[in-house]
Amino acid sequence: MFTLLRIGSGAGFAGDRIEPAIALVENARLDYLVLEGLAERTIALSQRQKMKEPTQGYNEYLEDRLRPLLPSLVKNKVRLITNMGAANPVSAAETILRLAKEMSLECKVAAVTGDDVLDKINPRCMIPETGKILEHYQPVISANAYLGADAIIPALETGADIIVTGRVADPSLFLAPLIHHFKWDSEDYQLIGQGTLIGHLLECAGQITGGYFADPGLKDVDDLANLGFPYAIVEEDGTATITKLPDTGGTVSLRTVKEQMLYEVHDPENYFTPDCIANFSTASLKEVGCNQVQISGATGKRKPDSLKVSIGYHAGFLGEGEISYAGSTALNRAKLAKQIIKHRLAKIPNLRTDLIGLSSLHHYSFEQSTPYEVRVRAAALCKEPAEAKSIGHEVEALYTNGPAGGGGARKRVEEVVGIVSTFIDRSLINLKTDILE
Repeated sequence: MFTLLRIGSGAGFAGDRIEPAIALVENARLDYLVLEGLAERTIALSQRQKMKEPTQGYNEYLEDRLRPLLPSLVKNKVRLITNMGAANPVSAAETILRLAKEMSLECKVAAVTGDDVLDKINPRCMIPETGKILEHYQPVISANAYLGADAIIPALETGADIIVTGRVADPSLFLAPLIHHFKWDSEDYQLIGQGTLIGHLLECAGQITGGYFADPGLKDVDDLANLGFPYAIVEEDGTATITKLPDTGGTVSLRTVKEQMLYEVHDPENYFTPDCIANFSTASLKEVGCNQVQISGATGKRKPDSLKVSIGYHAGFLGEGEISYAGSTALNRAKLAKQIIKHRLAKIPNLRTDLIGLSSLHHYSFEQSTPYEVRVRAAALCKEPAEAKSIGHEVEALYTNGPAGGGGARKRVEEVVGIVSTFIDRSLINLKTDILE
């Protein structure tokens, strides 16, 4: 008979807050804490950073998170799993070990690699979302396969206190310790499907405790400024209770859990992951207490033979310029500014001009409104940086060459990393675990 497993989510994206993770480690009696810090574009940006400096390429907040977390993790004997290694898990592990030595803390750190498949991708492979081949997207910066729980389990078996990975599928970060702790058969897809649901519910941290859910007057959430992050209490059969610390803000309810369960899931009956094809449609949700929702009944089918690969490529340079107008005639002056910009930059293809707050997000007929202040934005994706730079220059020139009273002009140019995806046979993946002590 195995004991319950308590696993918490301390980060849901690269720039998440740090304090809720510390609170979980100190007060939730966790066995594991997971820090999820990768989005599709994040690892491509990290790979570009690694190209410039070989010792970099991991999450920029790694030290900021681990410096306050390490003493609590060691004191409370909480094991940490994180994909904040991004494009450089080994350097991330070395950084964590250095921090531990500085604080005279003993810990074993494991770095999991094998997701970087840039040298294995066929340039003639098809990109499903566009129907074009990879050669169309050049130059390619990165290609990382979404690894599953099987990449992490060998590291768990070494007894490592901290496990740092690159691109691992978000639910797999949580599923791996469940498989390891309960000795689940990785081909028992009834359990693997349920474990995948638990991971999916926890992966975005504060989203399931009311963040991203809140909508005042429709979906009110108390004390959102002090939002607590979730943790799950998991039984051997996969039944789990999602909850949060009682003295934190936010809420865990059927509504927050349902929203997160469907988040980024196109087909709840066939949710493809590296570990299984999960079926969330059979799941049962039940409120069992204040801020406590029990989940059971998710299932799954055999894992796919191929793994998704996220590919980052250089997509050009984004040029932007913004300027504001205020007063009773703000809208008319903003519309005139738009006309001038479009005329001056007529040679730039796909130039977009927006009135922020009126027409930048949705096609809205702003002719009927009389706003007191309007901000004009012009932007375009350009092939050359000089062309991108000209957009901000023309907007800034409106100070003295455009309508009266323009102010707060800003301009910028940045390289854009585009993301497409393809698939790779999982037999081509070479997993590796490096142990640092």
